[in-house]
Amino acid sequence: MPQPVTPEPTDDELIEQAQAGETEGFDELVRRYSPRLYGLVYNMTSNHEDTNDLLQEIFEKVYRSIGTFRKEAKFYTWVHTIATNRTLNFLKKRNRHYSVSLNDMDADVENDPDFIETTATRDPRHVLNLADLKKKLNIALQKLSDVQRAVVVMFDIQGMPHAQIAEVLKVPEATVRSRLFYAHKQLQGELQEFINH
Repeated sequence: MPQPVTPEPTDDELIEQAQAGETEGFDELVRRYSPRLYGLVYNMTSNHEDTNDLLQEIFEKVYRSIGTFRKEAKFYTWVHTIATNRTLNFLKKRNRHYSVSLNDMDADVENDPDFIETTATRDPRHVLNLADLKKKLNIALQKLSDVQRAVVVMFDIQGMPHAQIAEVLKVPEATVRSRLFYAHKQLQGELQEFINH
């Protein structure tokens, strides 16, 4: 007879375990949220090493603060707020535009399913344009202000709604919309050659 499938524990159950000192609960939260937070931080810093360091700091902060988490906000929003604030503080301290590593981006492009699919089936010039677009997009993202990059990453890359971004950044929704509007205009200017083709 097949074993009954145990449902995955909810975030709230895992938080309660972690607050009770059970490390398995916290470990599961880290496993659950690492991929999304990695995407958020990497798209803001454009550097794998910085992202790994920041992710460690973020989860250390979450671990130290989880005892005070009161479920007034969703855990998802709370952890994104910590990650965004840490990353924005890091970018302020870095205080210079990091030169984007082409090796980092090339690795991303090579692992992209669209790139893999098209390599064998499409015109090689198309594949080259796709790789070129990804490089240009990453460079264009780095030219945005830190707060604009944060909203673009959360909205366009992570698919978060305006209301949730506003909660994470602790700003009105209108501010989120305004930052997105100006960021999109700047990105369109940077990527004009691709938009016209």
